[in-house]
Amino acid sequence: MENVLFNKRALKSLCARISKENSDDDVCKALELFHSFRRDDPSFMYSVEVDNESRIKTLLWTNGCSRMKYAHFGDSITFDTTYRTTLYDMPFGLFVGTNNHYQSVILGGVLMRYETEESFKWVFNEFVTLMGGKAPCTILTDQCHEMELAIKEVLPDTTHRWCKLHVLRREDECLGPIYLKNPGFKDDFHKVIDAMLLTVTEFESAWQHLLEKYNLHGDAFLTQIYDSRHRWAKPYFKEKFFGKQTSMQKRETVNHMLEGYVPPDSSIYMFVQQYNQLQSDLESKESFEESRTKKKSRVLRKGVPIEEHAAKVCTRAMFEKFGEIIFESGSYVVDEEEKGKAYVARHIRSDRQETWSQVKFQVTIRAEDGTVVCECGMGEHMGMPCCHAVKVQVMTHLGMQEIPAGNIAKRWTRRAQGILRRIIWLGTRRI
Repeated sequence: MENVLFNKRALKSLCARISKENSDDDVCKALELFHSFRRDDPSFMYSVEVDNESRIKTLLWTNGCSRMKYAHFGDSITFDTTYRTTLYDMPFGLFVGTNNHYQSVILGGVLMRYETEESFKWVFNEFVTLMGGKAPCTILTDQCHEMELAIKEVLPDTTHRWCKLHVLRREDECLGPIYLKNPGFKDDFHKVIDAMLLTVTEFESAWQHLLEKYNLHGDAFLTQIYDSRHRWAKPYFKEKFFGKQTSMQKRETVNHMLEGYVPPDSSIYMFVQQYNQLQSDLESKESFEESRTKKKSRVLRKGVPIEEHAAKVCTRAMFEKFGEIIFESGSYVVDEEEKGKAYVARHIRSDRQETWSQVKFQVTIRAEDGTVVCECGMGEHMGMPCCHAVKVQVMTHLGMQEIPAGNIAKRWTRRAQGILRRIIWLGTRRI
């Protein structure tokens, strides 16, 4: 060892200097890439936060297409920071929305050095600024206390909920012994958290039944997630538009979206480049759905007038989802309480219900616009009429040929994307 001309400290200093030089060059390349994007897309925008030594703390960017989509589909978004690059150990956050084809669309990306309250405040402030100053109505995120505090301050009027997948990420670790001891518990547990429980009363009844059946009143994990139920459980999402999402499905998580595009040890330059490729591929899938929607031939399977109206106004994907809703409505009958005003949709297949299942739902019709409103709240949550509302429309309004305007969100219609594409086309023409 005495013949070695340097020690560990010298080697560490050399590696740090090389890393800094590569990092500086990497940042320059990334910014040059941003400038090239902007030449091709004048609406491309980015924002950089630096520290006292002029090092990048946070890097946020978005393009013209994403900004246009946010104008139409930015009412409900998700923000996920679970992906982490290992080259600089920087978390990557992805803002994602849902278009009128029920597809995930990327709205913006951000690389962060620190996950502090102040960093998240900067991110949300800059994101809203780049998007024209319009805050989202609802946002779905992972569990992060610093992020929660930032959202409360920067987006005070935005409804914030937690992704169910993140809340349950320690499920196997904490509930594994219970699964082994009680073979039926896992199915019952997922029936409560994943089934179509529509009201708070139904959820509370199902949860208490689960604890009593398996004598788990003192379980720490179940107590913890129950105490935060208003942040993740489906019934507490009702009457707020989330596009029917209560969790970022696997296909929508950052880790899954970037898989196959960006190796974890990528440089910032490579990260930005491959992110751009991911967005391009998602837009190709969207173009395919747009083409599918324009085809006129649609099979009407349910034989009710509102199905034909849905075929005319909705995108192909949403028309198919509406068909599922009509099918579900077949399990209900309608009892009239007040003609033209109040009804009860009653589930008739009681043999398939649990003891805690709610089988009756109060449905009312607003006098001012004819909108059908159900106590389940799913109509507001997903922007389309629930199966109870559809049953009332079909059974009581025999002359109704169309879905009331208040029962279907414009964002799910064919026209929403058509307007968006025309705006983009006109913008390109002006340029």
